[in-house]
Amino acid sequence: MLNVEWVNDHAHEFDVFHLHFGFDAVPPAELQRIVAALHANGKPLVYTVHDLRNPHQTDPSIQDAALNVLIPAADQLITLTTGAAQEIKRRWGRDATVVPHPHVVPLEVLDRPRPRHTTVTVGLHLKSMRTNMNPLPVLRTLLAEIRDRDMHLLIDVHPDVLTPGMPHHNHEVCDLLDHARDREDVRIHVHDFYTDDQLWDYLMGVDLSVLAYRFGTHSGWLEACYDLGTRVLAPSVGFYHQQHPGVLRFDWDDHGQPDAEQIAAALDGLASSPPWRTTRSERTRQRQDIAREHSRIYHAATAGRSS
Repeated sequence: MLNVEWVNDHAHEFDVFHLHFGFDAVPPAELQRIVAALHANGKPLVYTVHDLRNPHQTDPSIQDAALNVLIPAADQLITLTTGAAQEIKRRWGRDATVVPHPHVVPLEVLDRPRPRHTTVTVGLHLKSMRTNMNPLPVLRTLLAEIRDRDMHLLIDVHPDVLTPGMPHHNHEVCDLLDHARDREDVRIHVHDFYTDDQLWDYLMGVDLSVLAYRFGTHSGWLEACYDLGTRVLAPSVGFYHQQHPGVLRFDWDDHGQPDAEQIAAALDGLASSPPWRTTRSERTRQRQDIAREHSRIYHAATAGRSS
């Protein structure tokens, strides 16, 4: 659909073109042509700004160039947090409607009871070492901090990180995990991408999920944790802490090292922290509110384009 020919061929089939993701590989000049085709056909563009900084790109200027096309040209803008809306206003002079991120986990799973276990489990998922991940300094800190606490550290990682010759292979991760394997308070789980159901089971099996992101804007992973009652420790970058009250925080220093005292404080307060979980009824109401707000935005976009 991110194609001028598609827009021209299918313009009679839709009223609003709503963009969220998927334009990473589309050059700004092509985005400009797509926007021009939409407007030439009288079709409004609604853009939900999930990422002010793309988590898959090292160079922020790539995303900036795309946003410099999309945000000024959009008929209506949506974003997920007040902080992101303020940043959009500051950088582009545009108003964005704040519509919170909906549930990620299916509604029928939200009432599922969490499994009981006696030892607090802290989870750090390295995934495939996405560009914005900086897990090694956080992992070293966690390994040091849980040694003196009645806790387990669960480390998950995809096989491509540990397999020589694979694009995401990281020998530092291999070395660190080799040193940690013999510790009784550490479990290492190497596996391919989880299915959705496997991911829900994983998240419900950890008490705290640690996000080791160097940069970013919003997090769907955080939303899944809130759906399932898994506390989140996130860095003070982007707007993760505006997604829900109660997200735990740590800072990065200028050398890419996490604040160990903040991580230690988060671990110490975990056992006594109040429950942190949405309900099925809360997410159902929110989903209805989001649908109504999108309907309002779509009607405003079409009315504005018609006029």
